[in-house]
Amino acid sequence: MTDRQAEEQQLAAVWESPKGWRYWSDVNNTVVGLWYTATAFAFMLFGGVLALIIRTQLAVPENTLVEAETYNQVFTLHGTVMMFLFAVPIFEAVAILILPGMLGARDLPFPRLSAFGYWCFLIGGVFVCGSIFFNSAPDAGWFMYPPLSTEQSGIGADIWLLGLSFIEVASIAAAVELIVGVLKCRAPGMHINLTPLYGWYVLVVGGMILFAFPPLIAGDLLFELERLLDWPFFDVTRGGDPILWQHLFWIFGHPEVYIIFLPAIALLAMIVPTFAQRPIAGYSWIVLSALGTGFLSFGLWVHHMFTTGLPSISLGFFSAASEAVAIPTGIQIFAFISTVMLGSVVRSVPMLFCLGALAIFVLGGLTGVMVAVAPFDFQVHDSYFIVAHLHYTLIGGMLFPVMAGIVYYYPMVRGKTLSRKLGIWSFWLMFAGFNISFLPMHLTGMLGMPRRVFTYGAERGWSELNLLSTVGAFVFAAGFLILVWDCVRPRRQEPDAPRNVWKAGTLEWAARFGDNYGLRSIPHIDSRYPLWDDKDFTRKLDAGEGLLASAEEGKRETLVTSVLDAKPIQILRVAKPGWLPMIAAIGLGAVFIFMTFKWWIPTALGFALFLWATLRWLWTGTAEIPEKESKDAGGGLMLPLYVSGVRSSGWWAMFITMTGDFTAFLALLFGYFFFWTIHPDFPPPGVTGPGWVWPVMAGMAVMLSWGLTFASRLVNAAGHPGQARFLLVAGGIAALVACLAVLAGPWTSGLDPTTHSYPAIVWTLAIWVVAHLATGVLMQGYCFARSLHGKMTPRYDADIWNVTLYWHFAAIMGVVTCLVIGFFPMLT
Repeated sequence: MTDRQAEEQQLAAVWESPKGWRYWSDVNNTVVGLWYTATAFAFMLFGGVLALIIRTQLAVPENTLVEAETYNQVFTLHGTVMMFLFAVPIFEAVAILILPGMLGARDLPFPRLSAFGYWCFLIGGVFVCGSIFFNSAPDAGWFMYPPLSTEQSGIGADIWLLGLSFIEVASIAAAVELIVGVLKCRAPGMHINLTPLYGWYVLVVGGMILFAFPPLIAGDLLFELERLLDWPFFDVTRGGDPILWQHLFWIFGHPEVYIIFLPAIALLAMIVPTFAQRPIAGYSWIVLSALGTGFLSFGLWVHHMFTTGLPSISLGFFSAASEAVAIPTGIQIFAFISTVMLGSVVRSVPMLFCLGALAIFVLGGLTGVMVAVAPFDFQVHDSYFIVAHLHYTLIGGMLFPVMAGIVYYYPMVRGKTLSRKLGIWSFWLMFAGFNISFLPMHLTGMLGMPRRVFTYGAERGWSELNLLSTVGAFVFAAGFLILVWDCVRPRRQEPDAPRNVWKAGTLEWAARFGDNYGLRSIPHIDSRYPLWDDKDFTRKLDAGEGLLASAEEGKRETLVTSVLDAKPIQILRVAKPGWLPMIAAIGLGAVFIFMTFKWWIPTALGFALFLWATLRWLWTGTAEIPEKESKDAGGGLMLPLYVSGVRSSGWWAMFITMTGDFTAFLALLFGYFFFWTIHPDFPPPGVTGPGWVWPVMAGMAVMLSWGLTFASRLVNAAGHPGQARFLLVAGGIAALVACLAVLAGPWTSGLDPTTHSYPAIVWTLAIWVVAHLATGVLMQGYCFARSLHGKMTPRYDADIWNVTLYWHFAAIMGVVTCLVIGFFPMLT
């Protein structure tokens, strides 16, 4: 056996997936990404069946296929499934599957986090979708506007709120994983300007998720507090306002359109150059446009609220912003068109879907410009014109590119090619069916048909258009099912797909099918299209001339590189298969599911299981002290096996996670000041705030705890672990004092959160801070225990670095809250 064969056997053994029932304990991106993608499409099929029920009900006037109550559940669940269980998860699923190969990494930096996110997604999705079979599905629309949703009986709204909050945990977990992967796990030499466009789009969209999803989580918190405890955030009779929910929802909702659109465009950015046989035109312009689209998308949320009675100056500003976002979007579209025109296009099924996507999305963009004009929006708001616009944008901008990506990457993932004939049939049926279904809806809407009606009279003049739309929906479904069948049908007798079947130039196509470890060795990159620019690239890769060509220690390893210039920093040992991610997801899922039914003891037990699994996960697989300081990565390059602080991937993960968490806190502060703007007196007459004494004490205790934690990190690094442990204990005591002081303010002043929105929002901010301080105490205790057991030392101190970073954010939230609830009422 040659050295090369021995190295390949080592890699194959280390990265092998478990067999039998232990297969479900795997955490490798090639496996988890496949699960994720298949599950997202399963939910998409479920949502599609709901769509066909809707279209069948509306095919003819006065139809009685389903009753009004069932119809409300069907259309609510259809929108919910498509937006939350397919459109966003399919981006994360595909990214987990293909991104490591593009970056030249063995895996993403936190494989167990990817697996945890997947199991959260699966459990939450089954819970939400299964509700319709028990006549308990949400039925107030996928945006759940109060007061309809807050005042209705039943658990449908709670299932929507708690189920989707649980699913959003999966989305944020995947976003953290993907952002750190792009920033810290690129192949050596792949500096930021050589990053594949897909990586750039992942980075932009991951950042958007961190700033878009937390406001919805904050809104869900307020929503559930009103339903569960009768705290009146949206009740106008007690100082609340349902418009606050619209703000928080659409701060999430409109960026989500671009969170859906940009990853799909990213797939086009990988596919179009391959079949145009040339590099993408305008790489830098595309990157800047993606960043601009992501930035501008957060200034458009009132685009959905033009009919709520906002001032004219607000309408003008948000209308202009809605028009402006078309500029960077258009640049990206023109870059793809330029690439096609400058190249020599190879006809293929993926390219067919790409061209169809561009055509449909451009039409959707044109109607988007129309509804961005406030007077026109007044006429068509909440009509089927908006339904048509939404589907042209999302299906053209997301589903068709995803179909192109499925056909394009299928040979890399499954080792077989899809049928060209079935692919062409699928495309034309989907393309024709889509336009037959949704183009007439523009006319239906302009003729006055409102959204969310379950039937209509024949005298309205909508009958023929609705029947045409229904026929188109079934044609579209037939085309989609053909592609699904082609993906899942047995093909053992068909020949294997050749390596790099499309003759692409990007790095992911250098891997061989069936190698769970990805690339045979990690190369040095000096080109955006290394397979085109170096004809000897694959041979050198397979010969093991790159880095980490073996796994002699039996560990799964990948490289950590610097953020800007991708210089090697560390050999990172990632997790092997295990059940802890699934157990943690089951425990957290139990918290959200049992809370829906107000079963408090099972809820507590679920939280205990989640906490145990998480602590066990961290204790046994995070910041492990290696058996040696450094290792030869290949070619004599010695790299450390352990780093801490800003150089480590864990520090970046904590920073990114806390950025999202801080965004949710800012959304709650937005709620406080929103109420202040709509009330002439805030606090209301006869209601006193928590005063300044307790908030001052709380703020001082928070700063003391932060200072002691920070000092503990410094003292530990100086070689005094005993003193560091003492400071951690003192910091924990100070944090507990801060918790009591934060709660003492509203408690001693007699603020009753059920009487008015002011005491309700004050109590919410106080509870938010206390929850974070309590988590900080748990982290301090974790570091104390790690130090006692010799798992955290002056040299190996990643844990205390990360906990100190957490406390930076917690301290800011604590001090700001104390200032707002303690001193702001004194200024008004």
